[in-house]
Amino acid sequence: MAEIIEASQQTVNSYETGRRRVPASTLPVLARTFGISVDELLGNDDKKGRNKRGPVSTLQRQIEQITLMPRTKQKFISEMLEAMIQQQRSA
Repeated sequence: MAEIIEASQQTVNSYETGRRRVPASTLPVLARTFGISVDELLGNDDKKGRNKRGPVSTLQRQIEQITLMPRTKQKFISEMLEAMIQQQRSA
């Protein structure tokens, strides 16, 4: 990722952990890298005409928001979900 946005590993780590904000000039590069629009990258729900299957589900919107969080928070949410899934399987 650092190579793609032409930044140091330390800078990217600062973005991932929330210590620094990603500059607006980097957003188009990130959006192209992930194959999404800048609006989608920012979590904007205004997708009129882009989604032919209908509105995005609540779960999909939540997943998109989680991907924008720092990795530590993503890991916490993932572990919590995994625990709940295991609990449901045991029931």
